[in-house]
Amino acid sequence: MGLKGRIALNAALGVVVIGVVSANAGQGTDGGPDGPHHGPSASSEDGAEGAGPGGDTGPGARTAAFGGDGAYRVGADIRPGTYRTTGNTGGHCRWERAEDASGSLGSALAGGSVGGTGYVTVEATDKLFKSSGCAQWRAVPVAPRGRPGTSMDGDGGMFRVGADIVPGTYRSSGNAPGSCSWERTEDATHEPGSVLAEDDVTGTAVVTVRATDGYFRTTGCGDWKKTR
Repeated sequence: MGLKGRIALNAALGVVVIGVVSANAGQGTDGGPDGPHHGPSASSEDGAEGAGPGGDTGPGARTAAFGGDGAYRVGADIRPGTYRTTGNTGGHCRWERAEDASGSLGSALAGGSVGGTGYVTVEATDKLFKSSGCAQWRAVPVAPRGRPGTSMDGDGGMFRVGADIVPGTYRSSGNAPGSCSWERTEDATHEPGSVLAEDDVTGTAVVTVRATDGYFRTTGCGDWKKTR
């Protein structure tokens, strides 16, 4: 090959190398076209959900959501706070707040069963929270938020005032003897002192839920509708 031929070949090779370098520079670390991308993307809320302090998501992380079956140490496995479970049917969901892990009757601080939706406030002084047969528990904000409604499923369980329902006077009718019971509470600790009012109803029931109430609980009743 003559001198002119060698010069032309080298020039062509240089163009090819430059083109390859430019194409590689346009790719991210995963080979995509839009710059670095380190695994699946997630919003800040997604990252916070279920993460413990410092972003810890290991077995010992204090999570904002946990399963409906198991015993959880307060402060080690779960944070103190109010938790919600929903979609429970058949009376299979049961829970307990305990002052220790002895399992004795005297260690129980509060407990109950959930049909539909339930709320429980786990106090910082609690040592253990036990749950059996429940749907997942998820932490709720301290201040109620959402789009509260003006009606309730009469067997729906607990409704948070200001988040699930608006304050007001509600009416339920057609209740058979011994089937319908309701309760107004100031919080979700489920301790005796938190109950503001309660009743077992036959026929028609009328209850005023106040803005200062924390929750309204209904079991076995006809649907409730706000009258004023």
